[in-house]
Amino acid sequence: MTSTSPADTAIQTEGGIVTATDVTKVYGSGETAVRALDGVSVSFLQGRMTAIMGPSGSGKSTLMHCCAGLDTVTSGSIRLGDVELADLSDKQLTLLRRDRIGFIFQAFNLIPTLTAKENIELPLALAGRSADKEWLAQVVDTVGLASRLTHRPSELSGGQQQRVAVARALASKPDVIFADEPTGNLDSRTGAEILQFIRGAVKDFGQTVIMVTHDPVAASYADSVMFLADGRIVDAMPDPTPASVLDRIKAFEK
Repeated sequence: MTSTSPADTAIQTEGGIVTATDVTKVYGSGETAVRALDGVSVSFLQGRMTAIMGPSGSGKSTLMHCCAGLDTVTSGSIRLGDVELADLSDKQLTLLRRDRIGFIFQAFNLIPTLTAKENIELPLALAGRSADKEWLAQVVDTVGLASRLTHRPSELSGGQQQRVAVARALASKPDVIFADEPTGNLDSRTGAEILQFIRGAVKDFGQTVIMVTHDPVAASYADSVMFLADGRIVDAMPDPTPASVLDRIKAFEK
């Protein structure tokens, strides 16, 4: 009889908006090769928020980058809906990321010469699409930016800049948003506000969010947490709390 780990029973492997199947990612070759991902299979469900956690070097950022089409896999499959990313050319991947994926980064990545409003609308402008004014107004209201739209990033606090980044990620109604340590540069109170906005996008707009984080408090905003170590999924937790996530991390360290 084959034994089954907790991760095997808790991780969805098909039917999601983003699906990784038996994914490996190797950097380098020969004796210096590093296997960043080692046979990862997971499916991220639509309309849910998933946190990816693990120690430095566990493969969590690599997995996110591969799922978002920012990096290629060595073997295995990454699908966004019914699209196999490996089948796309560089140009097609660029268009897919622009039209179907939103990004929130730790460093905000705003254009300093553009106003908050112009930064929010940038993905739409690059795609040559007209903004849905009603949708944008709803997004701006949700993240509390109505009075700051004419300000440039240098005139905004870190929290306000990250709100702009959240609004930008939502502006094009993407299939999925990838968030890489979205509160890493923020104090705890401002970070909590940003996480509430992201959580609200999942609850109110049906948004799908995949978030890499090292913070148990940030992870507790997710519907579930997936833990990686040495390039493999080693555990998963539904309905996380800060205490339960911290306890699980401590157990790994032992």
